[in-house]
Amino acid sequence: MSNKVAIISSNGGLFDAYKVFNIATAAASADQEVTIFFTFEGLNLIHKQAHQNLPLPAGKEQFAEGFKSANVPAIPELVEMAVEMGVKIIACQMTMDVMNLKKEDFIEGIDVGGAMTFIEFAKDANITLTF
Repeated sequence: MSNKVAIISSNGGLFDAYKVFNIATAAASADQEVTIFFTFEGLNLIHKQAHQNLPLPAGKEQFAEGFKSANVPAIPELVEMAVEMGVKIIACQMTMDVMNLKKEDFIEGIDVGGAMTFIEFAKDANITLTF
């Protein structure tokens, strides 16, 4: 059985970020090899500016205080934790081209690759998730 966890992140809100990075860091802490493929709006979660201020879903503003009072780390902290734990982050080259984004627009420590880069990792992953 593989110890790989493959995650696709294609949505770019605050809840999406918490789902992606909570699962990724939990899996990494359990000695799983984790790769996240960020595409379309999911690129917001690793964009230098965008990941600092991700939107809450409409009508869910009360969660902002809940995250704070529960001492849940902010997304930039979770991203940093994931990178430090060895989670591999791949930004989708095609989406970057479509959106006219460059590697320098994103956090340090990412890779840029196409779908085949992710598929090569995910083909024998024990767990594959999409957010």
